[in-house]
Amino acid sequence: MRIIIMGCGRVGSALAIQLTAEGHDIRVVDHNPKSHRLLPANFTGQFHVGNGYNRAVLAAAGIEQADAFIAVTSGDNTNIVAARTARETYRVPIVIARIYDPRRADIYRELGIPTVASVRWTVHQIQQMLLHRHLTPELTFGNGETVLVRSQLPTYLTGRRLSEFEVDGEIRVVEVTRGGRSLLPANGTVAEPDDLVTFAVGATALGRLRGFLGKELGT
Repeated sequence: MRIIIMGCGRVGSALAIQLTAEGHDIRVVDHNPKSHRLLPANFTGQFHVGNGYNRAVLAAAGIEQADAFIAVTSGDNTNIVAARTARETYRVPIVIARIYDPRRADIYRELGIPTVASVRWTVHQIQQMLLHRHLTPELTFGNGETVLVRSQLPTYLTGRRLSEFEVDGEIRVVEVTRGGRSLLPANGTVAEPDDLVTFAVGATALGRLRGFLGKELGT
C-alpha cells in the first residue's frame, strides 16, 4: 500500500520503519525538517517537510494515489483537520488518527475516522487496522484493548452456529442484523445468507477473527 504518515515523532517514525520493512510505499510528512533524524539512514521511504493538511504538501506526497493516511502528530486539532482533509477531500480509503484527549474520540467517530490513543499500543493498533481494514472498529473501549467490529458473513458460513465463531476471552458474537432487523443471537442461532454480525473482539485477536471469516472453520 501507499501510506502517508503525518508526524515523524516516536510513533510516526516507528510506524514508518516497520511498514517500510514490510514492503509498503511510505511517505512521511512533518513540519520540522529535523524530525527526519528519527528515521534510519537506509530508510527507503520519502520524507516531506510541511503541514499534513496543506494541499501542496499532500500532493507532493502522492495523496491522490494513497491507500491510507495516518495522522500521528502531537496535536489533536492538527490530526483531526488533516484526517478530515484526507477523507473528505481526497477520499483516501483508510484514515486513522491519534488522539491525546479521549473526550475527542466521539468527534472522530461521528466522522467515521478510527482513533488510537496511548503511546504504548499505538503502533501495533494502527498496524492491525491496516492489516484488517475490512474489520474497521465501530466502537472502542478503554484504550482500544476491546473493539466492536461488524462484518457480513461469507456465504460458505451459512448454516454454521454463530457460537462456533467465538473464542473465550477473545471473540464474542453480540448482535446480528438480518433482513434489516437486529437480534441478539441465542446459543443455537445459525448463520443465514447476508447476515451482518457484530463481534466484540480483543484488539490482538483481529487476525484470528479475519481467519474465521476468510476460510472455513476447521480447515
